[in-house]
Amino acid sequence: MSKYDIAAIIWPSYTGDEPRTRIFWPEGYGEWQTVKSMTDKGYEGCRWPRKPLWGYVNEADPRVMEMQIQCALDHGVNTFIYDWYWYDNRPFLENCLNDGFLKARNNKEMNFYLMWANHDANHLWDKRNSDDVREVIWKAVVTPEIFSNIVDRTIEKYFKQKNYYCIDSCPVYMIFEIDNLIRSFGTTQALKKGLEEFREKTKNAGFKGLHLQCVMWGGRVYNWLRDDDECKGKTIIEVLNYLGFDSITNYNWGGSVHLNGDFNKLTNEYVEEFSKASRNITFYPNLTIGWDNNLRFNKFIPGVVTNNTPENFKRACSMIKELADRELASGNMKAPLITVNSWNEWTETSYLEPDDLYGYGYLEAIKEVFGE
Repeated sequence: MSKYDIAAIIWPSYTGDEPRTRIFWPEGYGEWQTVKSMTDKGYEGCRWPRKPLWGYVNEADPRVMEMQIQCALDHGVNTFIYDWYWYDNRPFLENCLNDGFLKARNNKEMNFYLMWANHDANHLWDKRNSDDVREVIWKAVVTPEIFSNIVDRTIEKYFKQKNYYCIDSCPVYMIFEIDNLIRSFGTTQALKKGLEEFREKTKNAGFKGLHLQCVMWGGRVYNWLRDDDECKGKTIIEVLNYLGFDSITNYNWGGSVHLNGDFNKLTNEYVEEFSKASRNITFYPNLTIGWDNNLRFNKFIPGVVTNNTPENFKRACSMIKELADRELASGNMKAPLITVNSWNEWTETSYLEPDDLYGYGYLEAIKEVFGE
């Protein structure tokens, strides 16, 4: 049994059970449509066409998820982080979590938590129109009232699940895009009040507190804030500390290094950047398997990770484990948590799920490094 909580992100698009997915993938089985359409474009590092060994399965089917949960556990992955969306004043792409994972007979053996992927929805998901992704289909900014409703629903529907992931008895809730959350409230001082209410509601539901986690996207300075905002001109870490966030992590290594080129070089760069990062907030390390999102575009998009074989990924796992061992020993990490991009981000070419090129190689690397 691993002493680490290996938490793999899940992109819940591989289902046709959500009717609104047909806006992007009209054939009716989610983003598998994009995966199936990819051909070899001939650029360096292209791994396509590839096929999933499990087939183009419906990941909102509990029988499918029972198999995937068992496979994850067998290879040392004990937590899933579900991308969660709210557009047009209602949830989007919840089926994989609600109907697949939570109805799987063995789901209680696996932990899970939510990452609110509060970015705008545009044509990135629609390959027919992705050459111009600027057109916004749904905005992710909400109102404080809607946020309050989301909080109530999240606590009742998800936090109260016995296998919801907690740190120090506090449910973990991750925010993908802190800028959009600030925009939802207007100022950081208004958002701070909203987050304090979130904490209070979580305590009233019987928990010790709330663990707020944020995705780290570089060392930004918040000059765009309104002149009356108390955090105008502050750094991202200063903003997150002001708002009361408990920790940060990366969605992928792109939050710390430029995702392009040789995987071993990027591994070294990420470990170095992580080691230099601010310790004014707890930072949980990330494992990234690769990067190439050319599946979503008709033209070539620069930024491709090469040489990310299972052998090199195993090397990255070992380096991240050594880093995490030091962080735990020093008290910089409050929990044995390592996030992974990802379980199934096929259209970003960063997935643990087995394919016809490397088989179960990435999962075996996790097992060999973090297993018994």
